[in-house]
Amino acid sequence: MKAAVLREPNVPMEIEDIDVSLPGPREVLVRTAATGVCHSDLHHYNGTYPARLPVVLGHESAGVVEAVGRDVSYVQPGDHVITCFSAFCGHCEHCLTGRMSLCVEPETRRGRGEEPRLSQAGAGLDQFANLGSFAEYMLVHEHQVVKVRDDMPFEQAALIGCAVVTGFGAVIHTAKVQPGETVAVIGCGGIGLMCINGAAIAGAGRIIAIDTVPSKLELARTFGATDIVNAREEDPVGAVMGLTGTGVHHALEAIGLKATAEQSFRMLRHGGMATIIGMIPPGEMVAMHGADFVFEKKIQGCMMGSNRFRIDMPRFVDFYLQGRLRLDELISRRIGLAEVNEALGELESGELARSVIVFE
Repeated sequence: MKAAVLREPNVPMEIEDIDVSLPGPREVLVRTAATGVCHSDLHHYNGTYPARLPVVLGHESAGVVEAVGRDVSYVQPGDHVITCFSAFCGHCEHCLTGRMSLCVEPETRRGRGEEPRLSQAGAGLDQFANLGSFAEYMLVHEHQVVKVRDDMPFEQAALIGCAVVTGFGAVIHTAKVQPGETVAVIGCGGIGLMCINGAAIAGAGRIIAIDTVPSKLELARTFGATDIVNAREEDPVGAVMGLTGTGVHHALEAIGLKATAEQSFRMLRHGGMATIIGMIPPGEMVAMHGADFVFEKKIQGCMMGSNRFRIDMPRFVDFYLQGRLRLDELISRRIGLAEVNEALGELESGELARSVIVFE
């Protein structure tokens, strides 16, 4: 099959012919129909988060089941599925206490002594997030897919696999936004826009979108933002305080920078919660004013929207088909696999919300 292979950080990927193994007992072979190009891929492409090379990137995807291992009963060939970064084992402490997105048990991956899922001339290739969706096929553990209804378009379904489950999930699961509460979202890329859309569906009373790109801020209005702040033109903390008088109940940081993480904490009202969704580079330290903790201001991390993806994703599909989840507007453009390097460059420059690779 054809796949985009990363061999060196920041070196454009080539489209190469590689081999994919047959499904093991609990594995599923998925024909990739569509995959989004996400900032998490960019972080590993440019070396911000080191990847084990060579690797096939890509993780925000949807497709059709082609074959299943002998012990798989959840899906069968022909089923439409969405993949998820956060595989779950189903029996560790995290899984049994309902925090499946934190599961890191190794049994959902092949061991070092086993045949690699992906290879070329006998040498193994790594799968980013145990998925590797910048390829025509994905071989994954059965606990990394969710079956969805056949009338859901693949291009929009792929976005549910990361942008939606992370952004919307951060609102309803991690932050637990309540009706009428005020929300600020820093960063209006794919995940930030899904935070805004999710907050609107959750009934937030005021949703303040913060970015430096005017076109993204205008797009944020269509996703449910009630106010916009151009952080290139004014201090976002001061602007939020000016709009609310007291600060917000929830600040969601969807970029992954030290400065914006600190801003998210500073724009809280007493008792507010800052949720950091973005991937802050390793080694960066986030500073907060210690006296603010007296007023019960809080800060927390977020892993893939604290998802229960086999429950969440079918519901998100229903929201889209009901016209409540705005995925059509999230797709900036549709591209082929050969354009993946260009799409990553556009992400780095902040030009687009999401490009989606569509496979024939």
